Amino acid sequence: MSALEPFGTRLRRAMDTRGPLCVGIDPHASLLTAWGLNDDVNGLERFTRAVVEALADRVAVLKPQSAFFERFGSRGIAVLEKAVEDSRAAGALVLMDAKRGDIGSTMGAYAEAFLRKDSPLFSDAVTVSPYLGFGSLRPALDQAVLSGCGVFVLALTSNPEGAEVQRATASGGGSLAQLMLNHMADENAGADPMGPVGAVVGATLGDAGVDLDINGPLLAPGIGAQGATPADLPGVFGAAVRNVVPSVSRGVLRHGPDAASLRGAAERFADEVRAAVDGA
Repeated sequence: MSALEPFGTRLRRAMDTRGPLCVGIDPHASLLTAWGLNDDVNGLERFTRAVVEALADRVAVLKPQSAFFERFGSRGIAVLEKAVEDSRAAGALVLMDAKRGDIGSTMGAYAEAFLRKDSPLFSDAVTVSPYLGFGSLRPALDQAVLSGCGVFVLALTSNPEGAEVQRATASGGGSLAQLMLNHMADENAGADPMGPVGAVVGATLGDAGVDLDINGPLLAPGIGAQGATPADLPGVFGAAVRNVVPSVSRGVLRHGPDAASLRGAAERFADEVRAAVDGA
């Protein structure tokens, strides 16, 4: 089975044509309630279908949060599989927010689950954690290249607890986050327009204080409900802002279940991001 075009090429095209925005599919129990749905598999399915039908034909990236589907067991996973299939069929890239991190054959199995083309959960990219050592990600990095997919690696997250690990001093000096970013840059060296290895960097961090020029995409959660705005992006990402993929979840999803309202919210965020990037 042949590989897709390289992920960096596909993502750049999606961002340029559909707008630089990632919308999370996060079926929190509170959101299901706000939409008038039950916190059960039926509510999950109706919520997810509504988001996909409203947005998959127009946003660059949809990012389902795996945990909110896994909590319903096999029936929830079936809803997730359908969402991935339908989103990709409508032209959106799917970033599976699974944040997997392990070693050896176990990491390899995670990679096959999300990045092998014949898997029911095959996605265009997956989030992973490098804090068992960047080398532990090798099975996912290799599978991503083989399939034409991407891997987004946690670097500097917006949760306050993250700093005790990510800002710690690495053995060679500098922060552990910077060490991980350096590894990502090595993986992406020579790629055009950008490589398949992205970093996750919170949009709420202010000046990130690290070198984000990794020649890869930068997923920026925190826009909307967490307090960051598109106007904050140049200050956080500096010269790398053109490769930023801002991630919005509740800021868009709270406008559902009406499809037009969901589309309008996504379009407004995408327009604000374009204006911030173009003005940087």
